[in-house]
Amino acid sequence: MSMYTQVIGIKPPDEKWQKMKDAYDACKAAGVPIPGNVMDFFDHEPPDTLGVRVEIEKLDCTKKYSADMRDGFEIDVKKLPPDVTIIRFYNSY
Repeated sequence: MSMYTQVIGIKPPDEKWQKMKDAYDACKAAGVPIPGNVMDFFDHEPPDTLGVRVEIEKLDCTKKYSADMRDGFEIDVKKLPPDVTIIRFYNSY
């Protein structure tokens, strides 16, 4: 089994996030399919109460790091999108 490390940024919930969350919750409660644009907004995951996920791994603020049996990421915080307030690192198996 191999491990994959990911890094994402998170923007705090705003008015659009709340509207999308309301739509998501209404569809779940009604037992109807969640619209594609709502699923896209939440990156095809349940809504994260911290806010909207931003794939900062693909932005120029993030570089892969590798040295002497270590792999990871370096984040240039000055280049982060200004509305990203949280950076989440996680491992998938």
